[in-house]
Amino acid sequence: MLYDVSLHMGYLYDVPASGARHMLRLLPLSIPDRQRLIAGSVTVSPNPEERSDFVDFFGQQTTSILLRAPHEKLDIRMQARVMVEAANVAADLSPSPADLARELAELRSVDCQSPHHLTGSSPRLPDDAQIAAFARETASTGKSTREIATALCERIFREFKYDSAATSVDTTPAEAFGLKRGVCQDFTHIMIVALRSLGIPAGYVSGFLRTIPPPGKERLEGADAMHAWVRVWCGKTTGYIELDPTNNIPAGSDHIVVGYGRDYSDVAPVIGVLKSYGNHRTVQAVDVIPIKP
Repeated sequence: MLYDVSLHMGYLYDVPASGARHMLRLLPLSIPDRQRLIAGSVTVSPNPEERSDFVDFFGQQTTSILLRAPHEKLDIRMQARVMVEAANVAADLSPSPADLARELAELRSVDCQSPHHLTGSSPRLPDDAQIAAFARETASTGKSTREIATALCERIFREFKYDSAATSVDTTPAEAFGLKRGVCQDFTHIMIVALRSLGIPAGYVSGFLRTIPPPGKERLEGADAMHAWVRVWCGKTTGYIELDPTNNIPAGSDHIVVGYGRDYSDVAPVIGVLKSYGNHRTVQAVDVIPIKP
């Protein structure tokens, strides 16, 4: 599937910011046999005094900007054309968690694709006893790693309610788990903590999701969204699979990958610091438009 993707993020400050430094991770990745970035650009207004484009440790296209002059607003736009291949549904050849642990111990690589980075705690994801108990309840004896991951995905979808007003970007997995509600970031973080508690390497995927309007309704401009889902290592034979607990589906041709990381802190679309005070307002709009052949 061929898509044109556009994103607009705007920040309006009550008091002009006298300086700012930000890192942007917005461009879709090129992934062999999965996704190809044909063309893409990231623009910033006001024009930054310094800009650097580079690839970070996890392979994400990253833009670093520095603004020294006072500015009342910051306008960030991304445009890309990307080809996404249909997901291949293969037989489940993943081992049990016990055999997975042996395969993981034999793996010596610590490059950006290594599952060793996706075990234990990470900056946003401490161990949690309640989530671990939830995971053990789901991982019945005899299930393969892939079956356990799929069961956790389904259970989170079934037992948790999507509620954009219930949480914020800083909500912890423990807090969202207690509420039994939240958004894609919360469900992804909970599922990652659950899988890691079982010894299954799991990480965060940031990207875009194409939304399809109800029958008879027109597609609304800007109605698509940035999205998050889970990457699970299922052993040497199967490798990684990706599951979307918000929708209880494997990531497919409507999921466009921007970045991989341990948790949200590795893939946040915009992070940084600025000199200012008072409040600010934000606007965001995303369009994922399929291009007919």
